Amino acid sequence: MGSVPCMTSAIDLHGAPHVARYLETDGEDGYHWRNGTTILILFTKGRRTGEQRSNALIFREYGDNAYTVVASKGGSDTPPAWFVNLTADPDVEVQIKGERFRARARVATPQEKPALWANMVEAWPDYDDYTTRTAREIPVVVLERV
Repeated sequence: MGSVPCMTSAIDLHGAPHVARYLETDGEDGYHWRNGTTILILFTKGRRTGEQRSNALIFREYGDNAYTVVASKGGSDTPPAWFVNLTADPDVEVQIKGERFRARARVATPQEKPALWANMVEAWPDYDDYTTRTAREIPVVVLERV
C-alpha cells in the first residue's frame, strides 16, 4: 500500500477515511496524528440499530489497563453519538494499532476527572477551548480492558 498523507484536520480525524486507513494498516496510518497525539478506534453498538459504529479518538493511557478519551464533539451542545451509544451499552471494543480488545466504558468520577482532564488537555489543548463553547459538561471517558 502506498504512502498515505498525514491527516491534518478534525474532519480527517472524525471521518470514515481515518478509521478505514487505521484499520487497513493496523494503525500504521492514523495512529499518530497532529501535535504528537495518538489515536485509537472505539467500536460501540448503535443504541437504536444495534449496528457496530467506529470512531477515531485521541487517547491517553490511564494506569496499566485503561485509556481515556474525551466526549467533546468540538464543544457542541450535544454529546457525540459514540458517547450516547456507550452510555446505553458500556461494553465496547477498542483498537490501538494492531491490537483489538474488549473494554468497559465509564465516565470518570468527579475525583478522577481533574487529573484526567489535565492529561487530555496536555495531549490536545483545544479541549479547554471547547468548554467555553458549551454549557454541557464535557465528560472524560475511561475505557477499562476486560
